[in-house]
Amino acid sequence: INAGDYIFYTDWAWTSFTVFSISQTLMLVVGATYYLTFTGVPGTATYYALIMTVYTWVAKGAWFALGYPYDFIVTPVWLPSAMLLDLAYWATKRNKHSLILFGGVLVGMSLPLFNMVNLITVADPLETAFKYPRPTLPPYMTPIEPQVGKFYNSPVALGAGAGAVLSVTMAALG
Repeated sequence: INAGDYIFYTDWAWTSFTVFSISQTLMLVVGATYYLTFTGVPGTATYYALIMTVYTWVAKGAWFALGYPYDFIVTPVWLPSAMLLDLAYWATKRNKHSLILFGGVLVGMSLPLFNMVNLITVADPLETAFKYPRPTLPPYMTPIEPQVGKFYNSPVALGAGAGAVLSVTMAALG
């Protein structure tokens, strides 16, 4: 749910984007793989992603209730990655091992990319937050000096690489 709020973590924005992308990837791939293998019906991963998207809209609606405009909410982009998972399942003739390997890699590599494309099209949450100030400063907006790491300036690459590796593992465990 927090994948869209990465920019709030001002000094750690890209690191947070990477961590959130990985968490979203794992949540999608484990749930969708379970649904797919349990039902055996191609298209089930997309159905699962749609359920999770609607759930996110409802859960994040709390921001709207607090007075923020609705475009302040960034919805994680699960649907295109779930469609890739469904295509992998269909293309490999419903082979569960191929689904885990190919589907996991496709979801892991595509979700950070789709998420970044989605975030580019939405109003900057930090700018919006200053237009709609809250009476107290939340802890996550308190500046922290970042530990600049090797991949700090490449969140999509790090998110996609880590997501691709972890998705296969988590899909297999799921």
